[in-house]
Amino acid sequence: MNDAATPLPPGAQLLGREWLGFDESGRALIRFRAQQAFTNRHGTIQGGFLAAMLDSATGICALAALSSELTVVTRNLDTRFLKPASVGPITARARIVERTERDMVVHAELVDTSGIIVADATARLRILAGK
Repeated sequence: MNDAATPLPPGAQLLGREWLGFDESGRALIRFRAQQAFTNRHGTIQGGFLAAMLDSATGICALAALSSELTVVTRNLDTRFLKPASVGPITARARIVERTERDMVVHAELVDTSGIIVADATARLRILAGK
């Protein structure tokens, strides 16, 4: 899986998504660029943008584990907002928790530059043939 290998969807472009690979524990690493335009009245990143990052991270993690003939769609995204997030890079760490022939559960967390988890989510994804 490499975002550079295929054109990024517009939403992924907006979020500044960048595939980083896998860490030593096998978690997918994806970096996002939280922009000033994503802030709320408190000057922190609005929760909807964090949820979009988590949705993108769980999906791209799932795709990295599937053959190129398969894709996934999100059925459910259970999101928790834990700490305020600031403008700048935010890294997602995602891992597959459960997989069947038709479904997948992926957990992801968003980490700021200080190593603080600002939000996490568990996604329930449906595995589908092709695009």
